[in-house]
Amino acid sequence: MGDFNHPDICWRDSAAEHKQSRKFLECVDDNFLLQVMEELTRRGAMLDLILTNKEGLVGDVKLKGSLGCSDHEMVEFRILRAARRAHSKLTTLDFRGADFGLFRDLPGSVP
Repeated sequence: MGDFNHPDICWRDSAAEHKQSRKFLECVDDNFLLQVMEELTRRGAMLDLILTNKEGLVGDVKLKGSLGCSDHEMVEFRILRAARRAHSKLTTLDFRGADFGLFRDLPGSVP
């Protein structure tokens, strides 16, 4: 969560005017992150973002007004840990019986 200062990003369309904002969108996408903030947080722009790597992990996002003289809105949200545990299943691969010599040789045999 934080103030990312990319007011030109349209999160609904995953589009941006400026090169730096497009690079930021690309970084978010490359790291499989989701942006869950839906409301404008500063002077009609969505600058304060909540990024997560799992859908349903963050919920109950609310704007709570500004704190002191700040022109940003305070953002309150919940991390839904119980929901994450209920839906996650950890799968791992067992490489103990792997033939690593074959792994090393296979790329050299591909024309």
